[in-house]
Amino acid sequence: MTQSEPPAGTAALVEHLFRHRAGQIVATITRALGPEHLDLAEDVVQEVLVRALRRWPLHGVPERPAAWLFRAAHNLALDRLRHRSVTTRSEPEVLHHLEALATAAERPDDAPLSGELRDHQLRLVFACCHPAIAPRARVALTLKTFGGFSTEEIARSFLLKEPTVAQLIVRAKRRLREGDVTLEVPAGDDLVERLDSVLTVIYLVFNEGHVATRGDALVRLELVHESLRWLDLLLSEERLRHPRVHALAALLSLLASRLPARTDDDGRLVRLSEQDRSLWDRGLLTAGLQQLELAMEAHELSALHVQAGIAALHARARTAEETDWAAILRQYDLLETLEPTPVVRLNRAVAVWHAEGPGPALAILDGLLDEPSLQRHHWLASTRAAVLASLSRTEEAEVAYREALERVENGCERLFLEQRLGDLEKDA
Repeated sequence: MTQSEPPAGTAALVEHLFRHRAGQIVATITRALGPEHLDLAEDVVQEVLVRALRRWPLHGVPERPAAWLFRAAHNLALDRLRHRSVTTRSEPEVLHHLEALATAAERPDDAPLSGELRDHQLRLVFACCHPAIAPRARVALTLKTFGGFSTEEIARSFLLKEPTVAQLIVRAKRRLREGDVTLEVPAGDDLVERLDSVLTVIYLVFNEGHVATRGDALVRLELVHESLRWLDLLLSEERLRHPRVHALAALLSLLASRLPARTDDDGRLVRLSEQDRSLWDRGLLTAGLQQLELAMEAHELSALHVQAGIAALHARARTAEETDWAAILRQYDLLETLEPTPVVRLNRAVAVWHAEGPGPALAILDGLLDEPSLQRHHWLASTRAAVLASLSRTEEAEVAYREALERVENGCERLFLEQRLGDLEKDA
């Protein structure tokens, strides 16, 4: 199945369109109405998705389903506006904007939306990342509205509980309605402040695509492609070619270059050490290394620079055995000083394992067992299980794998962990 082919089944098709087009439609309507009407735009898009679920099984799927959704959302937004007595813009102006944008609904489903519309979406991302909104709240709002993320997926990205994330989004929308927010890309100091949040959004969208929260597939290619597309849009604007943009472009390109080798022909996860590196995408790999060179030209060192440097060390190793784990560990030491988070310490433990041995790595992992932000995910338990297995502490490793299985939600990762646990039980 290619990226442009939707999954089979009406419900799956609507889910596919929600992931691919809902954010663009919301962005278009909000662009016309103003950011204070973000809730209205979201409401009409949600309603037409529900209508599609009810109507299409009975009357058939339209020839151009995405165009149908846009037209239905457009018409519903017009209807809602006609019943409102007050808007922040004059009704004729609003109607003019919406009528002009309605021509997008006539585009064939397999044609990409225009660059103008994509710019509208990016402008809305910058608007949601307004400095008047708290940093985490602005990122959560953008992921929810334009990334099509569920509250659960955002909570996983932030290592927070779902109710906490829901409150972040509510507060962000309230601030957006009440504040003097422009949809234009800002300049100067405002640009730099918003750019960091936009980069965080892009990074988190990529991460969800790189390893999906749930479902049977490990990778959601549409999110990987969307994050890379947004970076291309940023880099196409001279004023947005900041060193951190180059650094993130390097990191994501290098990580994406491995995707062809991350699963086998049956869709099963393949560990980095076992991947066929001849399958790595050479174009993305070369582009990533070039972006890293551009990022390093400026006298700046961010966490993104260091992470891209780590990815480059993996990329330059022709085989897993040639990986310079000592250099990678030094990079993680630096990263921990810039970003001392539990996830960084967890990833550093893997580098310690390969550079210094499983004993020192296990000591680090054991020190993270009481870290609340890691309790809701399988990463710590599964990493600890692998280290324990390498120390021939089989029973403890089995317990850790079972603990990881209780927390994993992605089907591909679950199958991998089950296979690892099964191998241990066979050898016991």
